Amino acid sequence: MSITFYYSARSNADRILASLEELGVPYEKVSVDLRAGAQKKPEFLALNPNGMVPTIVIDGQPMFESVAIQIALGERYGVAKGLWPALGSAEHLQALTWLVWGQVTLGTSVMRYMQNTSEFFPKELQHAGQAEAALKSIHAQLGILEARLSTQAFLTGDRFTLADLDVVAVLGWAIHAGKIDISAYPKLGAWIGTVSQRPAMRAGMSAT
Repeated sequence: MSITFYYSARSNADRILASLEELGVPYEKVSVDLRAGAQKKPEFLALNPNGMVPTIVIDGQPMFESVAIQIALGERYGVAKGLWPALGSAEHLQALTWLVWGQVTLGTSVMRYMQNTSEFFPKELQHAGQAEAALKSIHAQLGILEARLSTQAFLTGDRFTLADLDVVAVLGWAIHAGKIDISAYPKLGAWIGTVSQRPAMRAGMSAT
C-alpha cells in the first residue's frame, strides 16, 4: 500500500488529512505552496489537471476531488476499521448521501453566503439579497441536520463514520469563517462538539 497526499493547510485538503489520520494508514504528506504557484507546475498538473488540492496518489493512481477521495479512502480502508459502512448496506447508502449533501447542498449555500458577506470576496460584487437567500437556505439545511441528529447519534446511525467528519468540517468552515449562528440547533451543536474533539479531527484542522 502506498499513499502520497498533496495538500495545503486551511483548504479542502484538511478534511482528507483528518480522514487519513482517523484511518491510521501510512502516507506521505507533500505540502503544495499555492501562493508560489506550485499547483500549476507540469509535474503537479500531471496528477491533477485542475491544479488544485487535495490530490492523492493511491498505489500509483492519482485522484482529485475531495468527495471522491473520501469515498475511496472509506471503501478501501475504512470498512475494516469501522469508519465506513460495508458496501451495499443501508448505512453505506446513507454515508454516500450525507457526504455528498454536505459538500454540494450545504457547502454551496455556505459559499454563496460568504461570497456576498465575507471580506475575502470583493465588496462591489456582494449583494444583500443573495446573502439573505443563502442564509435562509443554510438554516433550512441546519434544520434538516437537527432533525436527523434528534433520532440518532451520527449521520448513518449509532456509529461515527468519515461522513460525520466531512460534514462537520464543512460546518466548522461555516461557523468560523462564515460566522453562522447554530445556537438554535442543540443536537447539531452537541454532535459537532463530539466529532471535533476526535484527535484525528484536531490534527487535520491544525495542520500547517
